[in-house]
Amino acid sequence: MSRPLAGPQTLLRTLNGRAILERLAASGPQTRAELMAATGLSRTAVTQVLRMLDAAGAVAAAGLDRDTRGPAAGRVGLHPGLGHAAAVHVDHQAAHVVLVDATGAVRAERHGPFPVGGDRVAHIAALVAACRRSAKGALHLAVVGVPGIVGSDGAIRDDQGPDGGAFRAALTAALDCPVRIENDVNLAALAELTTGVGADLASFALLLLDDDLGAGIVIDGALHRGFSGVAGEVMYLPQTPVPIGAPVVGAAVVSDLALGLGLDVDAPFLAHLEAARHGDDAARALVAEIGRRLFLVAGSVALVLDPEAFILGGEAAHPALLDAVERVAEEYSAQLSLRFVASAFGPEAPLVGAVGEAASALRAEVFTRLLAPSRPAAGGR
Repeated sequence: MSRPLAGPQTLLRTLNGRAILERLAASGPQTRAELMAATGLSRTAVTQVLRMLDAAGAVAAAGLDRDTRGPAAGRVGLHPGLGHAAAVHVDHQAAHVVLVDATGAVRAERHGPFPVGGDRVAHIAALVAACRRSAKGALHLAVVGVPGIVGSDGAIRDDQGPDGGAFRAALTAALDCPVRIENDVNLAALAELTTGVGADLASFALLLLDDDLGAGIVIDGALHRGFSGVAGEVMYLPQTPVPIGAPVVGAAVVSDLALGLGLDVDAPFLAHLEAARHGDDAARALVAEIGRRLFLVAGSVALVLDPEAFILGGEAAHPALLDAVERVAEEYSAQLSLRFVASAFGPEAPLVGAVGEAASALRAEVFTRLLAPSRPAAGGR
C-alpha cells in the first residue's frame, strides 16, 4: 500500500499562497468563492492563506461583489503598496520609462530624448525618479531593453564594442535596485508571444526594422537567445550583391538606395514608405528593394529554423512594406512558402515586452519575499 504524500506545512502554505497571489495578479480582486473555484483549495485553506497574506501586507479588501445572488461577498486584491518595477526601452535617440505594479498595471510613464553628449544612465535615472514622484512606492527592480547584443551576464555589445556590463552596473547603482538588461528585439518577441499575434504560434521569427534590423526567435513557445546572445542578428546575413559584412537593411542602406533613385537621402524611411503608399514611383522602387531584402533574410532563417510565421515589426509592419514583402513571397511561393503577418504592437513592441517582463519579475520577487519561510537567527534553535 502506497503512503500518502506528506510535507512540511510551510511548503504547503507557500504553494497555496503563491497560487492565490498568481490568481489575484492575473484576474484582479476576487471573492473567497472565486479563489476556491480557481485554485481548487478548500474554504478553510483559502481563509488561512488570506489571513497570512493580510498579516504580511500582501492583500487588502477591495470592495463587495454585488453581482451574484445572496448576500454581498467581500473581494480581496493585491495590496497597492507592494511596490513597483520599472520597464525601460532605450533606442538610439531616447528612453521611455514605465512604472508597473505587481498586477502589470501602469502607474506612471515618462519619455525623453537623450541630451546631446549627455549621460544615458543619468537621463534614465531622472525619468525613473519623475515616475516615482507620480507613483509612490518602493522600486524593486528594472527591466531595460536596449539595441545591441546582450550576453547572459548583462554585458552589451554594440557599435561601440563590448561594455563589460558597465551600463548595467551604473544603472543598478543609480536606481538602487537590481537591473536586468535585455535585447530590445527579444523583448518585442516576448510581447508578441504573450499577448500579440505570436500567442497562437508554436514558433515564429519577429523581424523588427527601425534604424537597424533585428530578429527575435521563438521556438516551441520559448525565446531563443543563443549561446552568447547573438541569435537574431540577421542584418548582416549575406545577400547578393551586398558585400559580405555590409548591412542588408537599415537607415544607411535606405539612404544609399535613395541616392541612386533621386530621392532625398536625408529623409527617414517612414517618409519614403508614405510616399510609396501614395504612388510615388521612385519611393515604390526603394520600398520594393527593401521588401526583397527582407524576404531573403526571412528565407535564410526559414531554411535553418522553419518557423510557422514571420512577424514584421517596427517600420517593417508599414502597409507599403508588408505589401512589398508579400509580393516577393508570392513570386517565390513555389520554391519556399513563407507566411508574413504584421506585429500587434508596431514600434511599441519592445516597451510592451519590457512591461510584461518587469511585471512578471516583480511578482516573482514579491512572492518570494512574502512567502519565503522566515529563517532563525544565527545560533538559534
